[in-house]
Amino acid sequence: MKRFVFFLLGLLALTACQHKAAEPAYVVQVSLGSWHSPDYSAEQIINRIDSVRQMIPVEKVIIGWSLDKDIYRAVGDYLHAKGIRMLLWLPVFAETEEVCDNTPAVDLWGNVPANYDLAAGEGFRFNCPSDPHNAANVVAIYDDHFSDCGFDGVFLDRIRTQSFVSGVGGVLNCGCPLCAERFAAEGVDLEEVRKAWSEKGDDFLSVTGYTPESGFVFQDSLAALFFEAKGHIVSGAVAAIADSLRSRGLEIGMDLYAPFMAPFVGQDYAILSQHADFIKPMLYRMTFAPAGMGFEYELLRKAVPEASGYPDFSMDEAFLSSQLKAMEPYSCGKYPGIEINYRKDIAPTSPAYVKESLDEIMRHGFDGAVLSWNIMEAPDSHIKALSRQD
Repeated sequence: MKRFVFFLLGLLALTACQHKAAEPAYVVQVSLGSWHSPDYSAEQIINRIDSVRQMIPVEKVIIGWSLDKDIYRAVGDYLHAKGIRMLLWLPVFAETEEVCDNTPAVDLWGNVPANYDLAAGEGFRFNCPSDPHNAANVVAIYDDHFSDCGFDGVFLDRIRTQSFVSGVGGVLNCGCPLCAERFAAEGVDLEEVRKAWSEKGDDFLSVTGYTPESGFVFQDSLAALFFEAKGHIVSGAVAAIADSLRSRGLEIGMDLYAPFMAPFVGQDYAILSQHADFIKPMLYRMTFAPAGMGFEYELLRKAVPEASGYPDFSMDEAFLSSQLKAMEPYSCGKYPGIEINYRKDIAPTSPAYVKESLDEIMRHGFDGAVLSWNIMEAPDSHIKALSRQD
């Protein structure tokens, strides 16, 4: 009888551990708006996070990027008392023009790609990833403005080039002399790329297929080499910045495009995951703005309408699963981004949608999710839908 009792107790303990392991860890984002005019006070942020904590467990808070130090100190005191880590939301290759001078990225013809002005303070203007001055500026922003605010880490955003938001020139970039040297070191002559585009047009970006494991397979070997080299150049620059910040004792998180679109903007998951404590692929199926999966994919197809081989992707649960599968090989922490904000025209999300997304993430055995992109404006109904409490 005793043995049977011990067996039952052991089984219950095992079940409890398995249940606990399946419990998602949540990271929330607080968008403060522009550098110089924070949208919220420390009291408002603390009150909001406190109310969110009553609905779901919060592991980390990503907050930025106002220069108001008092906000971070007050919020940090509250978070640390609750055992929650605070990470600075830090833009890297865009959005820093108000606080430092940077060299802009240019396309292969020397033009600065057009901006995408979604909101004030978010122009999505991008700077050259190869210029050491630009990289030094990013680290200096942290050292000069945020190093004494109590941050446990940094969350690196805008770690890419422009996308098809600016047409083909957004992704066939950066083509400045510094980047041309980097491409040449990777075995890619940008003059040959320009020539191939001039001769083939859209067909230069044709593909022969797609799998979650390998991504798109380019028909033209030069196109394949270009995007491979671009991934090395852009992600290598991000890795160096991440390593510099880590040397200051900081946890490193990274904001990434969904795996199927990441190579176009220079994000090499294999490189980046080695220099991050966790990655946040933006698996936004209901966002009709930059980083939204369907939004970016449609821009690709509109930019190169004569390119062949691009399948019709449906932004459904099966496609989400394919992108989660593509993340599986990488060994860092994985917190896919779910958009929980609601805007009728930009992000028409629902409680059922966010729950469906989380359930799929947990089926893949990942650590949890980043709730994007501003917890201050997310509907309570969306947050409650994520609760695992009975």
